[in-house]
Amino acid sequence: MFIRTESFKDFLHFYPIVSIIIGLQIGLWLISWIVPPIGEIIYDYGVGMNLKISTGEYWRFITPIFLHSQHGTGHILFNSFALVLFAPALEQMLGKAKFISTYLFTGVIANILTYIAEPSPFYTHVGASGAIFGLFGLYLFMILFEKRLIDPQNAKLVTIIIVISLIMTFIRPGINIAGHLFGFIGGFALGPLLLKNVQPFSPWRNQRRTKESNDIGFDPNRWNKKRYRIKPYIRPIIISIFVILVILGLLSSLL
Repeated sequence: MFIRTESFKDFLHFYPIVSIIIGLQIGLWLISWIVPPIGEIIYDYGVGMNLKISTGEYWRFITPIFLHSQHGTGHILFNSFALVLFAPALEQMLGKAKFISTYLFTGVIANILTYIAEPSPFYTHVGASGAIFGLFGLYLFMILFEKRLIDPQNAKLVTIIIVISLIMTFIRPGINIAGHLFGFIGGFALGPLLLKNVQPFSPWRNQRRTKESNDIGFDPNRWNKKRYRIKPYIRPIIISIFVILVILGLLSSLL
C-alpha cells in the first residue's frame, strides 16, 4: 500500500492527480529559488494572510495549499515525501475526482478555520500540511472503523507517522497548529462519506491497466517477489526518512 515500486513514468500514469499536486508545489517553490522576484510576486498574491482575506481576497483560502516558503526546505521535503508515500493509495481507492475534492476540501477547511482561530490580522501561513493532515485523518478513520481497507502492518506504520506528525505539530516552532488539527479533523469527518463503498488498494489494478494499455504479459508474482524481498526494511526506512525530514525542518527553523 505504501511501498512505491513503480517507475517514475508509471507513477505519473497511475497517480496523475498526486503527480500534478507534487509537481505544482515543488515547481512554485523552485521558482522562488531560481527567479526570486517572480517567486516573491507569487508568494505575495498567494500567501494566507488574515488582513488580506478580511478585505475579500478569499482565494487565499486555496492558494496557500500549494505554496511553501523559500526558506522552508524541510517543510517542502516533508510534505512532498508524505504525498508520494500516502496519497497514491487514496487516489486509487477514491478515484481522481473524490481524491482531489478531499485534498482541496480539507486544505480549505484548515485555512478557513485557521483564519477564525488566529485573530491577528498579520498572521500568515503557507503549506500543504492542512490537506496532508486531512489525508492522515482519513487514514485514521480507516484504521478505526474500516479495517477491511488496510492491513495491520500498514495500519501500524501510518499510525506511527500520524503520532510523530502530531507531536511535531506542537513542538516545532512556526507551525500552523490550527491548520494541522483542523485539516486532520476534516479528513476524519469525511471518512463515513468517502470510505463506505470503497475497495481496498490493490497493486494488481495498476498491473492490469499496464497490460491492457501495452498488451504485454507480465509475471503475476513479480510484484509479490519484490514486496517480500524488501518488506522487512520498509517500515524502518520510512520512519527514518520522516525523522530525518523532521530534524531538517527543526534545523532550518533555527538557522
